[in-house]
Amino acid sequence: MANILVVDDELGIRDLLSEILNDEGHHVELAENAHQARLARQREEFDLVLLDIWMPDTDGVSLLKEWATGGLLSMPVIMMSGHATIDTAVEATRIGAFSFLEKPITLQKLLKAVEQGLARHQARKSAPVPAAVLEIRPEVAVAVPVVVDESATQALQLFDLDKPLREARDGFEKAYFEFHLSQESGSMTRVAEKTGLERTHLYRKLRQLGVDLSRSKRNAA
Repeated sequence: MANILVVDDELGIRDLLSEILNDEGHHVELAENAHQARLARQREEFDLVLLDIWMPDTDGVSLLKEWATGGLLSMPVIMMSGHATIDTAVEATRIGAFSFLEKPITLQKLLKAVEQGLARHQARKSAPVPAAVLEIRPEVAVAVPVVVDESATQALQLFDLDKPLREARDGFEKAYFEFHLSQESGSMTRVAEKTGLERTHLYRKLRQLGVDLSRSKRNAA
């Protein structure tokens, strides 16, 4: 059983997530804003936090940054939003977010993200590793830890943030799709379902980004 904090200003979403996670055997604490989340984090340690981005008092990315700079980001944080942009995703990941869930949140995606987040947390507790590594180079690079399989193996993806916005976005999207191809053993059908794209659009997007599909198939084999 894990200790999970759900932070969202929408009562319906808090109740839904609480019900699902309680049914999975987890203990769930609820907070409707950043203030309540701060108090909850001060009271106890959590194994995982589900954090909404858009809240009335302090937005989720600002709270994430606050926890990171204050040494309180000891648990995986899954960001939630129905309006997140690639830029927001890059910023939150740079700060230390584990992953994103797009609203409306499906049961399958919720349970998979929670399972992976808890696996990462357990791996860190049993064998602590640096949360991120900054490589000192002329360009600005950020290393982001990503869980790539059930055993919580960690891979570092480098994003060059000194590029023009469009190039930086393309780099993030390429890494995003390569990650999901790896997760789904190269299955385009499952990747299409996971990312919410129609297969034809997905193929076009992967070709545009220069994703090596043959490598994904070799890895799957």
